[in-house]
Amino acid sequence: MKLTTIPAFKLLAAISFVLPALLPLHAQDWAKARLEASPRHREYVPLKHGSRTVQAFVVYPEIKTKAPVVILIHEIFGLSDWAKEMADELAAQGFIVIAPDLLTGFGPNGGGSSEFPSQDATVKAVSGLDPEVVNADLDAAADYGKQLPAGDGKIAVVGFCWGGGKSLAFAAHRKDLSAAFVFYGPGPADVSAITAPVYGFYAGNDARIGATVPDTVTAMKAAGKKYEPVTYEGAGHGFMRAGEDPGNTVAANKSAREQGFARLVKLLNEMESAHITSNGSEKRITSGNAGVRTVSCHDAADTAAVSR
Repeated sequence: MKLTTIPAFKLLAAISFVLPALLPLHAQDWAKARLEASPRHREYVPLKHGSRTVQAFVVYPEIKTKAPVVILIHEIFGLSDWAKEMADELAAQGFIVIAPDLLTGFGPNGGGSSEFPSQDATVKAVSGLDPEVVNADLDAAADYGKQLPAGDGKIAVVGFCWGGGKSLAFAAHRKDLSAAFVFYGPGPADVSAITAPVYGFYAGNDARIGATVPDTVTAMKAAGKKYEPVTYEGAGHGFMRAGEDPGNTVAANKSAREQGFARLVKLLNEMESAHITSNGSEKRITSGNAGVRTVSCHDAADTAAVSR
């Protein structure tokens, strides 16, 4: 048998072509490994509302006292390993975290986020979700959280990227939230129905979303709502995920992630059951150097909301 030697440059070319296609499947192995090493109790819970059942990932803190409940809304990439690892990190700080898989039933063979064959397919599916169905799924998660014996009655919502926009939309929909946290997501066209205080976390190198913040500040102030946005200079869109990715090479993302997480935990610990509707003001924090590549991960509906 004659063996054929493949020239090195052709082999490298083949690897460079195949590797990018494989990366999305393994890019969050670090998050999966951290989650699997966690000592906290995790479970999947079916949440039924009407004729629909949505699967939710629930993580409990290791504490003796009752805890606030946090509804976590995933990015446009679905209920990924990172989203679940983020839920676990919040649980480690003393919160019960409920992360519904908003793609439940919309995947191949009626599955959820884990059943989609590619990141592109996941993004397309999340982009096409009906906002009313999303709010109904989140309602089911909040209702479940309110009746948990281990919960203390406080419910907050936190969303990232696409989920950041949905966090604000849910705050306009749901009246018994103690707080809403928005990570690099656009505000809704109408903020008048929001009753909970809203806290924003934005990236300095994210002009598309950053451009929406002044309008949201104006709208929330005019409506007498509390809105406190913070911008982390030098960070890029998606810094909460990128900032803890071992492959991240942007110091500002890591810094923004650390500062943003600390602020989130502090505010969750301080939130009250009663709603606060005083006005807020914009702050800016410098957390690194410029030069971060912006990643777009919002659907067309969010973009439309931004332009209004």
